[in-house]
Amino acid sequence: MDLGIKGKVALVAAASQGLGRGSAAALAAEGARVAILSRRPEELKLTASGIGAALAVPCDLSRPEDIAAAVAKVQAELGPVEILVNNCGGPPAGTFDSITEEQWMASFQQVFLSALRLTRAVLPGMRAKKWGRIVNIVSISVEQPIPGLIISNAFRPALAGWAKTLAAEVASDNILVCCAAPGRILTARTATLDQAAVEKTGRTLEEIRKERVAAVPLKRYGTVEEFGAVVAFLASERASYVTGSVIRIDGGAVSGI
Repeated sequence: MDLGIKGKVALVAAASQGLGRGSAAALAAEGARVAILSRRPEELKLTASGIGAALAVPCDLSRPEDIAAAVAKVQAELGPVEILVNNCGGPPAGTFDSITEEQWMASFQQVFLSALRLTRAVLPGMRAKKWGRIVNIVSISVEQPIPGLIISNAFRPALAGWAKTLAAEVASDNILVCCAAPGRILTARTATLDQAAVEKTGRTLEEIRKERVAAVPLKRYGTVEEFGAVVAFLASERASYVTGSVIRIDGGAVSGI
C-alpha cells in the first residue's frame, strides 16, 4: 500500500531509540523527509544515519527554548512540518508514596507540556497547507492503569484527553490527531522495567517475562517495527478518516472493548 506521504516533512520527538526510532524509521521508509529529535546527540547521529533521516536535531524536550529552536531549524531546512509524532521518554516508575513532587513536575513537563509545545509550534504551517497529521505516543495506561507506573497512569490519559479535544478543533483544516498506545513493546524502557522487577522480587528475568507475556493473547512482546508501522499508517493519506482515536498496539493485552 502506498501511504501517500513521500516527500512529506515529518518531525519525530525522542527518536534516538525505542518507539520514536521505530516510528521515524517507518516514516523514512515511506519516503517522508524525517527530522528526529533527542537529547542524546551521539545516539541521535547514529540513528539518523541508520534510518536515513533527513535531519537530526539535539533537543531537550523539558526545555521550551530547545523545542522552539529545534522546530525553527527543521522548518528552515526542510520546510513546514506536515507530520508530527509527539513522543518522550517514560516517566519514573513508582508508587504514590515513592514519587516526589519534583518528579511529578518534571514528568508533567516531559510527558504533557512537550507535546503541547511541539504542536503549537507546527500547527500554523499545517493550517496553512490544510493538511497535517499529529500522532501522540501514549500507553495502554490511557485505558488500563499499569501497577507501579502512577505518573504514566496520570499524565498519559491527560494527553489522550487533550488530543481528543484538539482533533475536533483542527478537523476543519484537515489536520488529524490520534494517539498510538503501545502495550509491551520490546524497548530499552521495557528492559529497564523488567530488570527493576527482577531486583525487587529476586526472580529471574526469564520468569518475569514469562509472567508478563502470559497476560498478552499473542504471548510475546511486540517490536518497534510493528509499532512504527501503525504510526506511519496514522500519519498517512490512507488514514484520512481517522481522527480523535486511540489505537492500541498491545497484542490484545487490554481487557476492555
